[in-house]
Amino acid sequence: MQTREAYLYARERELDLVEVNPKAHPPVCKVMDFGKYKYEEKKKQADARKRQTIVELKEIKIRPKTDDHDMDFKLKHIRRFLEEGDKVKITCRFRGREITHPETAQRQLDHMAQNIQDIGSVETSARMEGRTMTLVLAPKVSKAQMMTKRRQEEQRKLREQVVAAGGTQAEADAAVDALDAAANADDEGEGAQA
Repeated sequence: MQTREAYLYARERELDLVEVNPKAHPPVCKVMDFGKYKYEEKKKQADARKRQTIVELKEIKIRPKTDDHDMDFKLKHIRRFLEEGDKVKITCRFRGREITHPETAQRQLDHMAQNIQDIGSVETSARMEGRTMTLVLAPKVSKAQMMTKRRQEEQRKLREQVVAAGGTQAEADAAVDALDAAANADDEGEGAQA
């Protein structure tokens, strides 16, 4: 079909003439509602972004002379990061003559790895890189599983609250459905912003 005829054909139906393959001979075109097509593509991309999980690598820095109380405090942060589904890189930096005693840092890193065995595992064992010793820890469950588990826990608590306040099981289910709808709306909003 000639370009002019195709253009008139599209105009009669109040649609657009879109070039699909410009390198073909003759070029391939399609009659469609281009605005609707762009909208659907954008929705598909947002949905794909919403479904992907991003695992971040959080970093905790220590020194060979870091005190026990500070180590416990950093251990709490490591636990929180692992519970959120993120990986953790622990970096021990040596200054001056501290480098002559790498076993001190090795003990610290081993201690931390031992204390998180219930929720995480060692992904990369402790190793020296210049004047630093690093250890990478990974959560035992994925971030998507963590989110599912957290949402189920929220649903259970909400059901208990509604029933404790004198509500029926049907009202508790309706409250959980409303919570899910709000969470899904938030997820879609985040996908649209990204």
